[in-house]
Amino acid sequence: MNQLFIGALRVGIAVAILVGLFGQIVVIPTTAADEVDRFPPYEPFAVPYAAVAVVGVVCVQIALVATWMLLDMVSRDAIFTPRAFRWVDVIIGSSLVATLLALGVTGHLAVADIPSPYGDTMQAIGALGTAAGCVGVGAAFAMLVVVMRGLLRKATDLQTEIAEVV
Repeated sequence: MNQLFIGALRVGIAVAILVGLFGQIVVIPTTAADEVDRFPPYEPFAVPYAAVAVVGVVCVQIALVATWMLLDMVSRDAIFTPRAFRWVDVIIGSSLVATLLALGVTGHLAVADIPSPYGDTMQAIGALGTAAGCVGVGAAFAMLVVVMRGLLRKATDLQTEIAEVV
């Protein structure tokens, strides 16, 4: 694979990890504090939801690190080895954890009595819809990576067969 393309992907991954770190340290806590200042009844929900958001970003960062490692294997032409499956499994695991977090938030939003600053339920319905959408996207991504893992398995087996014949 073109080394320039791999280098560009690595730069993108590094930037994404740094942006996630900034979000974990600055954006998420600041946003939670601002929401509590704006509407004090949100206070009991601020810390748990901020913690879930931080852990969700950690899951994305773990998947990005695993992708970096797979890119390293591609650049060394060693992607069709058993070691690659570990990194693919890390991506699947981190996406499942993030999906389960989103499912937990969806369940909580569905049953909790969260007050609205505007007195209507549209904000709660929007948050519930967004969380449910995240569950769907996360589940679809995990299933896609599982299918890709199966393709990697077949390609690895074929390469092993060809190496034995040659």
